[in-house]
Order: sequence, then structure tokens, then C-alpha cells
Amino acid sequence: MAKRTGLGKGLGAIFGDEVMEESAAEEQEIRNHREAEHAIALSEKEKASSETGKELFLKISLVEPNHNQPRKEFREEALVELAESMKEYGVLQPLLVQKKGEYYEIIAGERRWRAAKLAGLKEVPVVIREYTKQQSMEIALIENVQREDLNPIEEARAYSILMQEFGLKQEEIAARVAKNRVTITNSMRLLKLDERIQDMLIQDQISSGHARALLAVEDGDLQYQLAGKIVAENMSVREVEKLVKSLSKKKETKEVREEEESISLIFRELEDRMKTAMGTKVSINRKDKNKGRVEIEYYSEAELERIVELLESIR
Repeated sequence: MAKRTGLGKGLGAIFGDEVMEESAAEEQEIRNHREAEHAIALSEKEKASSETGKELFLKISLVEPNHNQPRKEFREEALVELAESMKEYGVLQPLLVQKKGEYYEIIAGERRWRAAKLAGLKEVPVVIREYTKQQSMEIALIENVQREDLNPIEEARAYSILMQEFGLKQEEIAARVAKNRVTITNSMRLLKLDERIQDMLIQDQISSGHARALLAVEDGDLQYQLAGKIVAENMSVREVEKLVKSLSKKKETKEVREEEESISLIFRELEDRMKTAMGTKVSINRKDKNKGRVEIEYYSEAELERIVELLESIR
């Protein structure tokens, strides 16, 4: 029988029992740590799952606004009024939020959150949900549109994001916000206005009706001049429409006149060329764009003979 080598005595014989015991202890500690982390993760997941869909109170410091929320403007006076009401009655309607790392992101209810902060509340009622980015955007838009909380530009920009970023068609957006497609189209047309006009619309200096009337004016500077006139003279939408229409007619008349002058210049040059070629006065009388009459004057029988011979020589 072959003699057994030292390896057959086990690793303890090679490294020593103390080393092996320390190694086993370290491995056990690592296993325990991983199991603890896994247990914590499961606990957090179970907690989040148990919280989802239920109304509960969260510290207001743990709640943050959604940066993709369509509403950007909040009237200070209205917030103060709501804050005073909250001091007495609290937040009557819970915020809709979703978990985002260490905090909760508002899907719907940022105005209530802002007013609660002004009121000095430490906690706010919330309902936790899980949504995709598109769903969050749609819900925030729907809530604001139904409450009529958005200014016209915020609403138009929200529709634009849904189309450009999420590929929705106007018909699909209309179905989601319970409006007809024409309303969506007219809303988004406001984004074609000069940015200064858009700002005036956001600040409620002019109405959506005024803004839509100004869409007929292509020049941004002229739009801005007219908007200033609207504010200064407190013009109605109908007055603005008439003003823009009159400007459009003047523009058309000016363009027709300029075109007519350009055509007349061309025909005068043709008359001069024919006069030079024939040695006598030539007039071109136009009936319309494509028809007319050419008159060649002569002052003697001999001159007429010369003109005829000149025309015959052209063949």
C-alpha cells in the first residue's frame, strides 16, 4: 500500500487549527451580514407594498415636488388663503405620491403641499402609488386641467411633452383629458407665439382669446407691439381681431401694389427695347397677366413702309 502524503492530513494540519477557525468565523460573519441585508430589503419592500394604495401621514420634509409637473406658476395670494384654511381644518384631500429613493415624489397635489408648508404643518396625508414617468405626467396634467389650475402656456407645454417625449397623438391626449382634439390643437398653437407674448399670457396680462388673435401676425416684434397696445388700451378680443384683420388687408394691398409696380417696370423696359429696335414709339397695353395689345405708332407712309419691312425681315 502506498504511503499517504501530508495533504491527506487535512488543511488544518497545513495552516493550523487557529487559522481555520478564524477563517470559518469570518465566512459566517459575511453570511450573517448578507442575510441581514436581504432581510432589511425584504422588509422595506414589504413595507412599501403594504403602504401602497393606503392613506397615511408623512413628514412634510420627506415629500418633494415633481420636476416634470406641468404646473409651474402658483399664485401667492391663493396659497396664503389655502394655508389659512389648513391651519384650521388641516389638509382635507391627501396628496398622491410615489416612492423615489429616500423621499416621496408628488404626482398630484403640489399646491396643497406648498400651502401646508406655509401653514407650518409637519405632516401631510398622502396616498402612495407606483406609476411610470408617462403615467405620472398624465395624472398630473389631468388633475390640473380638470381643476383649471394650469395657465394656457403650461397646458400647451404639457400636451407638447406628451406628444414629443411619449409619442402620443392629439386624439389620444384628448381622450385622456376629456377634451376634443380641436381644443388640444388650438392650445398647442399658442406655443408658436413670441416668447414675450407667452410670458404675458402666463402673467394673465392678456387672455387666450387675445393670444389666438395675435397668431395671425407672423412677425414676433409686431406681435409684441400689438400686445402692448392691447394692455394699454384694454382692448377686447373682438377689437384685436379687427385690428389684426385690417393690418392683414393693408399688408396684402401693399404686396399687390409692390407686385404691380414690379410688373409695370418690366413692361416699361420691354417698351423701351422695342422702341429702340423699331425707332418709333411702342406701347404695351395689358389686359391681364397673360394677355394684352402692342401698339406701334408711325407718323408717315414712308415710316409705315419701313416698319413693315422691318417686321418682314424678322421671318
